[in-house]
Amino acid sequence: MKFCPECGAPIVLRQPQDDNRERYICTVCATVHYQNPKLIVGAIPEWEDGRILLCRRAIEPRIGLWTLPAGFMENGETTPEGAARETLEEANAQVEVGDLYSMYNLPYIDQVYLLFRARLLNLDFSPGVESQEVALFAERDIPWEQLAFRAVRMTLENYFSDRQAGRYQFRMGDIAPAPRTP
Repeated sequence: MKFCPECGAPIVLRQPQDDNRERYICTVCATVHYQNPKLIVGAIPEWEDGRILLCRRAIEPRIGLWTLPAGFMENGETTPEGAARETLEEANAQVEVGDLYSMYNLPYIDQVYLLFRARLLNLDFSPGVESQEVALFAERDIPWEQLAFRAVRMTLENYFSDRQAGRYQFRMGDIAPAPRTP
């Protein structure tokens, strides 16, 4: 950020009085411009027979890999509305969004994943513009080594474990950067 979106004047990065971190501050109007983590909202769409709907990504990051339908939350929507919208955008699928199932913090990239249990309402789905392919998978058929994001993998592992145990519990955790390989 170089210029104030409010008045167009240059901004500086400094710590405001009574704050604990540096923020972008306008040199003229003194507006403090906060930058906060992005919320990723999505669904775990389950069909009646227990299969889960996954999407093969047609966009970066992680193009060609599989994920749950999820994406950035939009202003003016609730988290369940965002999860339903993302499922519709990525898989042209209608879902009934249920309880929040998992929340993963990724502070190293300023993101928070919020994934909801969801009931797939019908089998009328197809790839949206951000997906190459969409398909239902039984647990044994999940392309585990081709999942795009660790938060999705952790969510699915816990989800299937909970389903086998006969009770679902809310999952929360922090995900650190992946170790770099030489």
